[in-house]
Amino acid sequence: MGRQSISFTKPNDEWLKAQVESEEYSSKSELVNDLIRQARQQQARIDWIAEKLKKAEKSGFTNKSKADILAESKERYNG
Repeated sequence: MGRQSISFTKPNDEWLKAQVESEEYSSKSELVNDLIRQARQQQARIDWIAEKLKKAEKSGFTNKSKADILAESKERYNG
């Protein structure tokens, strides 16, 4: 595991200390690693959505109504 030295602004440092003092986390390092893990998961979801949107845009546009699209989706889902 890599070791880093980082600096925090006063409000961020106070927030980190409060989280550790509340025993939510055992150390600032554990908290920072958890925050990074959450950010990575969020980025993965964003990337997945962006890829789906690109695929949808490439598939073209439709003149179908919302009701038609919904009915078609339900038909596909229900088999």
